[in-house]
Amino acid sequence: MTSTPTKKAPLGAGQRLAIDIGPIAIFFLVNFLTPGLDMVKLIAGTTAFMIASIAAMVYSLVRSGRISPMLWLTGTLVLVFGGLTLYFHNKEFIQIKPTVIYAMLSAILVFGLATGRPLLSLFLEAAYPGLNETGWRKLTINWAVFFAFLAVINEIVRHEFSYAFWLGFKLWGVIPLTLIFAFANVPMLMKHGFSTQDEPPIPPQE
Repeated sequence: MTSTPTKKAPLGAGQRLAIDIGPIAIFFLVNFLTPGLDMVKLIAGTTAFMIASIAAMVYSLVRSGRISPMLWLTGTLVLVFGGLTLYFHNKEFIQIKPTVIYAMLSAILVFGLATGRPLLSLFLEAAYPGLNETGWRKLTINWAVFFAFLAVINEIVRHEFSYAFWLGFKLWGVIPLTLIFAFANVPMLMKHGFSTQDEPPIPPQE
């Protein structure tokens, strides 16, 4: 008699948050704690970022049996642009990575809208209980515009300001803006059937 493999439970909210926020938090922490020149901080932070991203992907695979599409996307780009940063000793590669991620997410969501595919739920890895089709469409449009905005603003900040300022902007600008934006959508979602029993999911901070 063949035994049926036990299906692994999905990750809890705390585990998902650790996977989403952990690698970028380690990047900021190592940058802040490493003494010396900006290049030394960059190399140390980028190396830690890459290791933490691999660890997050492995943890997700071991605990839940899968790696989400969003984690595949962000993790792969961290390794690609992080590797280029270390090889060329050039901060522009790790700085342009968020632009690429945000632009890709915006384009993917626009493609989903054009083809009638619910790609937002795929990347957010969560369902909005009771949300109707109109609500999904409006939410997808909102996130597509917001990701495009983040891509543009990241390019402006990395070109016009110092590396230290860019780091601070990522930590104290982008993350709070994303949280505020996610919760600002709740009133609209409630008008289209969303239940407030669960908090709205937040995309990984890259």
